[in-house]
Amino acid sequence: MEAIKKSYMSFREYIDALKRFGDVFTVDQEVDWNLEMGAMIRYAYELPAPAPLFCNIKDNASGFRVLGAPVGLSPGKRHPFLRIALSLGLPAETGMTELVEAWSCLPEVTPVPPQEVEDAACKENKLFGDDIDLTSLPVPYLHVGDGGRYINTYGILIVRSPDGSWVNWSITRVMLHGKRTMAGVIVPSQHIGKIYGQWKALGQQMPYALCLGVDPGIAMIAGYPLPDDTNEAEMLGGWYGKPLDVVRCESHDLTVPANSEIVIEGFVSLDETVPEGPMGEYAGYTWVGHQKEVPCFHVTAMTHRHDPIMPVVAAGMPPEENHTNWGVAIAASIQHELRRHRLPVRRCFIPFESAVHWLVVTVDSAAQYADRHELARSIGEAVFACRGGSYIPKVIVVGDDIDPSRIEQVVWALATRSHPDKAIVFPDQPVLPLVAYLDQSEKKKAATTKIVYNCLSSDEWPAGYAPLQASFSGYPEKMQRRVRDIFEKAGNVK
Repeated sequence: MEAIKKSYMSFREYIDALKRFGDVFTVDQEVDWNLEMGAMIRYAYELPAPAPLFCNIKDNASGFRVLGAPVGLSPGKRHPFLRIALSLGLPAETGMTELVEAWSCLPEVTPVPPQEVEDAACKENKLFGDDIDLTSLPVPYLHVGDGGRYINTYGILIVRSPDGSWVNWSITRVMLHGKRTMAGVIVPSQHIGKIYGQWKALGQQMPYALCLGVDPGIAMIAGYPLPDDTNEAEMLGGWYGKPLDVVRCESHDLTVPANSEIVIEGFVSLDETVPEGPMGEYAGYTWVGHQKEVPCFHVTAMTHRHDPIMPVVAAGMPPEENHTNWGVAIAASIQHELRRHRLPVRRCFIPFESAVHWLVVTVDSAAQYADRHELARSIGEAVFACRGGSYIPKVIVVGDDIDPSRIEQVVWALATRSHPDKAIVFPDQPVLPLVAYLDQSEKKKAATTKIVYNCLSSDEWPAGYAPLQASFSGYPEKMQRRVRDIFEKAGNVK
């Protein structure tokens, strides 16, 4: 993959690339930010359809546009994962397991620090003080039942530790509160929460920058569960093999991606809170009435390109970016971790349909291991101990005759190979509180019971008894090629 990887691109260049593949739908008629834009984005996910580019949004500041479903699935059968592949700088036709395989190599790159430039496109327009009015931006009210309008659903929040050693780029939802205030979700166990805790310990407000419309690779790495103290900018520079251009903010000394469409700067209050939520979430539900107090994000400056384009994700039932970006990144990071443990693992994948609640791990069927049950347990132990595994409550371990990206194969294997009495239970494991089925006590302590479904062949079958898969793949390869050729010549294969 390394030799064919392309250099990074701006958000606009990414949109232009999607247009060349016919994967952008320009919406010129007026669209209401109040639910209508969210409904259109959800419909685009669920068809799937090209990404809608909204150019005429009701009550919108002149020139501001929105790209919905920026990394949703594409409608074409030839390039269904086009937006994921282009976001990673990989060929459009790259398959899903190949995407995970390539992205699993990220932890091995040699970091390349970003380079600071004097000026940048994101500085074409500068606003300060009373000239800033976030309510004039095309900020959508996305779902029925949401607690407000969400200004950030796919931009990156940049924060830095007080000693300057750790600069974190993450995707964190942010709700509009006022003209110059926002409600940001800060989870203590996540990287932004750990850095915020360091600022609170010093009694100082935390500087932040919210960047909307960034290089798609930046958004992808912001969803990757990298270790503490890792700088995403340096890792992405290593992925591309060249430094990213960054530029200094106007009201503090954080640096931001130079080609950002919109940059909102400010400081996070130590003690002032504002209400946030609920919001339609990645599990597919809006928990109506689940409002909470979160830190207030005060805005001190805003810069933007001419005619800027904001990305918007309408989270919910899969697949959307929580599943295509975050899910792929979690699977890739876990695959890297399992191989680091020298376990005989071939592939990892989080089926989009599972809403990041299942991880499928395929095992090398030719590998020699004495006890398949203990192998499945070892996989579970390694998964649940790593950062990526903290998000995953259920693991399905299968042989490598199963393609983990084919949900029908995964369901078949789970239904026919997993013995109910041989599931492996892991009590009291750390978990993301947003997992859908957690009760209130589990959410509060961020811990739950997790499980590994062992779908590997039984150790107890006598020699010669193990079943063969009754499918097309079981026929001789020469015969398979002949059958494919007959179907293709008859026009029955697209």
